[in-house]
Amino acid sequence: MAVGEGWQLLKIRGIPLRIHPTWFVILLVATLAFEQQFRRELTPGTSPGMVWVVALVTALLLFVSVLLHELGHSLMALAQGVKVRSITLFLLGGVASVERECSTARGALLVAAAGPAVSLVLGTALLAGSHQVTHLSPVLGPMVQELGTLNLVLGLFNLLPGLPLDGGLIVKALVWQVTGSQRRGVEVANACGRLLSLLAISLGVLLLLRGAGIGGAWLMLLGWFGLGASRNQRQLLQIQQVLRDLQVKEVAQRRFRVVEASTSLRQLSDLRLGTAPGTGGGAVPGGSEAAGAPDWLLVCDRGRWKGVIDDAPLQELPVQRWDEERVGDHLRPLESLPAISESAPLWQAVLKLDEPNCERLLVLSPAGLPSGTLERPELGEAVLQRLGLRLPPALMAAARRGGTYPLGLALAQVARGMVGTGEVTESGAALQSSGAR
Repeated sequence: MAVGEGWQLLKIRGIPLRIHPTWFVILLVATLAFEQQFRRELTPGTSPGMVWVVALVTALLLFVSVLLHELGHSLMALAQGVKVRSITLFLLGGVASVERECSTARGALLVAAAGPAVSLVLGTALLAGSHQVTHLSPVLGPMVQELGTLNLVLGLFNLLPGLPLDGGLIVKALVWQVTGSQRRGVEVANACGRLLSLLAISLGVLLLLRGAGIGGAWLMLLGWFGLGASRNQRQLLQIQQVLRDLQVKEVAQRRFRVVEASTSLRQLSDLRLGTAPGTGGGAVPGGSEAAGAPDWLLVCDRGRWKGVIDDAPLQELPVQRWDEERVGDHLRPLESLPAISESAPLWQAVLKLDEPNCERLLVLSPAGLPSGTLERPELGEAVLQRLGLRLPPALMAAARRGGTYPLGLALAQVARGMVGTGEVTESGAALQSSGAR
């Protein structure tokens, strides 16, 4: 189960609030830690049962504080026109999942700063009121003071300048604003985050050696999580670079066949039977025999492209007429097929393939003539190969059967993010979908 998944409890301003199973682990650990602390701090007359209740309530309110922190991010994101998919509480706190990044450096800065701002304001308010609460209730006073301190720690910790912390996002936004490059901002913030993670792991090891078991282990866990996030961010940058650098012609294959306009429908039927999935004739060239949809059938008449033929005539006309009817009488124009120029970068192809009912693209030469086809499995395979990863044939066969990106690559989300942040622009490089001549 991914961090963004979990059990949905409710919706806040249309944002689903979810609880990940790992949250119950940290809730238990926090309750045990608070029980030990309050057992020493509360008055001797406080019953053990009341100490446990205060510890549990403190742990729950701590996560309410984490929720308010994430709501700060989320509401600011909504104000910037960014849809928030969910807020999830999990082992290491909370995370807000957004549909895309802000399209401006200023918007990204406001979203990143909103969470720590909520925590710092909340922590200051709780500490300011803890004295009065202590006079009202000796039991509630220590709880309020503890929550105030923890909120200040939460706010200040998240301001550390490295991804994936909010401080890293602030660094990214500031570098983006100064340099005009969102990518450069990510690179700087990611390097800072990796350094902080290594320092956290080193400090955690040192604390463990000195006997600070829980504190050292927690720092090491945070450092390990930070290194994982840094690695994921680095891979994302590499994928973006591949989608910019590779052109469609470097990835395209040939999932179409050419038939003459004079071909009879009976010959078309025989051809279809010969290329049906499982017979071997429809296999992707150089790939697994477990292909998805059959090849397109493009129609020519004495060397000139005329259109495309599908199975509709075979389904609509009686078998007795198949010998006299010709393919050329039942064409659809080539313009009806989704198409893209062979010189287009891969990120444009990803966006085209993300359109409804688009499983395959017709690749056009500079002259506007069909030169190949492009589908999600081979596109994803090319990206992975550029990253130095070669997949087993069984995984590629499964991707081809489903017409999906291998390993569930979220390339459409990556490409939309590149457009949304201005790293690439569709103006002047519009998606080419004109048909062949």
